[in-house]
Amino acid sequence: MKIKLGLLYGGKSAEHQVSLQTAKAVIKALDLTKYEVHPIYISETGEWVRGAQLEGPVEDVKKLQLKEDGETISPVALNSELFPVPSNNHTNDDKIDVVFPLLHGPNGEDGTVQGLLELMNIPYVGNGVLASAAGMDKVMMKNIYEQAGIKQAKYVWYLRGDWEKDAEGVYANVEEKLGYPCFVKPANLGSSVGISKCKDLDSLEKAFELAFEYDRKIIIEEGIDGREVEIGVLGNDDPECSVVGEIVPDTDFYDYKAKYEDGSTGLIIPADITDEEYEDIKRVAIQSFKALDCSGLVRADFFLTKDGEVLMNEVNTMPGFTPFSMFPMLWQESGLPYSKLIEKLVELGVERHKEKQKIKHTF
Repeated sequence: MKIKLGLLYGGKSAEHQVSLQTAKAVIKALDLTKYEVHPIYISETGEWVRGAQLEGPVEDVKKLQLKEDGETISPVALNSELFPVPSNNHTNDDKIDVVFPLLHGPNGEDGTVQGLLELMNIPYVGNGVLASAAGMDKVMMKNIYEQAGIKQAKYVWYLRGDWEKDAEGVYANVEEKLGYPCFVKPANLGSSVGISKCKDLDSLEKAFELAFEYDRKIIIEEGIDGREVEIGVLGNDDPECSVVGEIVPDTDFYDYKAKYEDGSTGLIIPADITDEEYEDIKRVAIQSFKALDCSGLVRADFFLTKDGEVLMNEVNTMPGFTPFSMFPMLWQESGLPYSKLIEKLVELGVERHKEKQKIKHTF
């Protein structure tokens, strides 16, 4: 029997297009002799649309936007509306075996969809509600890591209301506590959307305005003079790590265009680091994974200073799977090809779901 795999992609998020690219790549990698693939598209306005079972790769991401060729469904009736009537291939007892949320950013990577799937008791790939929510909110993530004793860059954060009441005081506080250069980011977004590197007050003011377009909460981090390195973490209660990769951006920092469009950024895999540095990065990556109670996968991002100090930057609980994405390339170099990585993630999702079924819900 093939595994009925629901691919959930798109999303009401500024990272909608990134999700489409991820979905395209995953579909191409799936072994259709093992999986029965059912696309479920979330439009930019939040509509859920089901498509016909996929029979092969999708060459054009526009075809993944199922607005005309699909049928709108209710998220809370995912299984019943995916297979609404008996057919030659399906019965009323058909249900999705596991959902793979290929969603980036708010309304998908932040625990909202994960909570929905938990309520419906449907197995899914990746991190649960808590890890997804904390991993999405950079302020909460860094607060947790600070409590866990994980070394990281200095940071401050603000709500839009605080900034609107006293912008000059906010800017002065950033200059006093962090100085320049510093980075301004929306707290709940990824893929480098809305991020600016600031070198003076003028650029800081513009960065605040941009970041607040994407979130009501922003975080400002001190600039670190160090190498940007990343490692993949895979597993549930006993996670394993990939080799380490290094990012060498052509621009001031690893922005959206460098990640997803031009492919010009240098990615060195494996990174030229010492065995001791690798063990430090691996140790902190697993510590970070467990501190958020992660499951399935994360990409852990670090700064490696000239003195060999490892500083946590952030974890991404749903890293991209585009052709330029670091996470699958790290595992490819570690001996786990892309298609096998997908299969492993599905297995981990099912494993996690089975483990949760042991919990008693009566007293």
